[in-house]
Amino acid sequence: MKAAFVLVKCELGSLEEVANAIMEIEGVSEVHSVTGEYDLLVKLYAPAYEAFGDLIPDRLQKVPGVKHTQTMLAFRAFKPMA
Repeated sequence: MKAAFVLVKCELGSLEEVANAIMEIEGVSEVHSVTGEYDLLVKLYAPAYEAFGDLIPDRLQKVPGVKHTQTMLAFRAFKPMA
């Protein structure tokens, strides 16, 4: 599975509704409220990077209240040495 992180800006007053709707999207594993320029950090998985090309613009960006997104594809996950 491939991972991506998406930063989401929400319309004012819509954060909770947007977060709940995003959690319903298949492939989304976590949604966090964050500080800074963006309102939410979304972690999602897909079988291949190409699948994000449909998942993000066709599903996530069409959630009512989503104003703007920035996507970061994850290439490698690091774990502490045992």
